[in-house]
Amino acid sequence: MPRFFVLLLLVFAFLQNASADVKIGTWNLEHLSVRPNKDFQSIAKVAQNVDFLAVQELMNEDALQALAQALTRQTGKHWSTMASHAVGRSSYKEMYGFVWRDDVVAYEDGAVTYLDRGDTFEREPYSARFKSLKDGSTFVVATVHILYGKNQADRASEITALSSYWAWLKDTYSDNGQIMLMGDFNTPPTSPAWATLDASAKPLVLNGASTLSSKDGKFANLYDNIFISKNSTIKVNNIQVFDYPKYLGLTHVQGRESVSDHAPIFLNASFGANGTVAQAAPVRSALPNPMMPTRPSASAANNLSAAIRGNKKTMVYHRPDCPSYNAVSEKNRIEFISPAAAEAQHYHLAGNCH
Repeated sequence: MPRFFVLLLLVFAFLQNASADVKIGTWNLEHLSVRPNKDFQSIAKVAQNVDFLAVQELMNEDALQALAQALTRQTGKHWSTMASHAVGRSSYKEMYGFVWRDDVVAYEDGAVTYLDRGDTFEREPYSARFKSLKDGSTFVVATVHILYGKNQADRASEITALSSYWAWLKDTYSDNGQIMLMGDFNTPPTSPAWATLDASAKPLVLNGASTLSSKDGKFANLYDNIFISKNSTIKVNNIQVFDYPKYLGLTHVQGRESVSDHAPIFLNASFGANGTVAQAAPVRSALPNPMMPTRPSASAANNLSAAIRGNKKTMVYHRPDCPSYNAVSEKNRIEFISPAAAEAQHYHLAGNCH
């Protein structure tokens, strides 16, 4: 075969693989809320470089909606959002958020806040399964913001507990090869605290740093990362700490004041194993796992569609068998005829309801 045609075939194969890539990001947006000094236009200008973004330090649902609206304006494509309920043991609480481009990614199922019965995590992780509309493959995103505390020892217990959480993710989604755990771990990947997770998962970023120092061009710590299974079927084509101050033409001081003290991690990946579509089993509502609650009674299950109750403030919904079903105040209450109807309005299942 002539050399020209060989090169042409190689280029075609490269472009075909690249076209299946989904661009994934994770970003601690430092107390993301709608306030005068938070520059949503600049945040969206950075976030538009990915198709899907996991957000940590989300303070309220309005801020995530504002980000989605800014992204929609900048890209000309509609973006959807999903947020956890507020998590935290003290009066200070945060939320986790997901935002994605509707023409590239779709929510599949399984949005849930981890039921941390050991009360190890200050802020329980949040996860859901999504679908790539490029090739129909599915992938699971879990996100966490590890407690910073006073020193590394304060963080070690949560890092160690991630091993159990990883096992829970595998059991829950039955999809070990397509799981990504991402967020702000407040711990570099070289820390001995990772020893328990190291047998199952690996960090994708090993060098550099992701937190902004006050000096332009200098980054201090590699706290942000993305972990995948050691036998993952995810094809990682590119991953980077995105230097957003340089991209926006900001000093580090300006970036820290109006955007975040963290840089995002951006990943280009495809999820079809060996070129085929990844088939994922449905998320099970009850598992032989002590971290999960028991299955609802038959009588409750038969009436789940009778009156699905949503909370307009938190954007979560409750079935009649859920523990907080009657705790939703009347001013925040909205009724749906089914879970599907609630999810169509971007509500997600309450974390204590399984």
